[in-house]
Amino acid sequence: MAILNITYNGLSVDYKTTVNDRMGDRDIRRTAVELIRSGELPGLHIAHLPDDAFDLYVVDRLRSARGPGGARIYLRPKVPFGRV
Repeated sequence: MAILNITYNGLSVDYKTTVNDRMGDRDIRRTAVELIRSGELPGLHIAHLPDDAFDLYVVDRLRSARGPGGARIYLRPKVPFGRV
């Protein structure tokens, strides 16, 4: 399990529930769209976010030396500061 962090339009938000760290990149992107559309992320709710909103984004997977509780998945733009 991992903490999912999504950066979109300059805002970075952690999803409050862990996600399966074995999800593929496409599933991570699809999940992010669903979370944002549904309002599950505090401060980041876009009801009509396009399906392809994260097509050009990078999925970074990091593991902590602290064990399985330290796994994080970052969905972020390829460019700095969260803007495409």
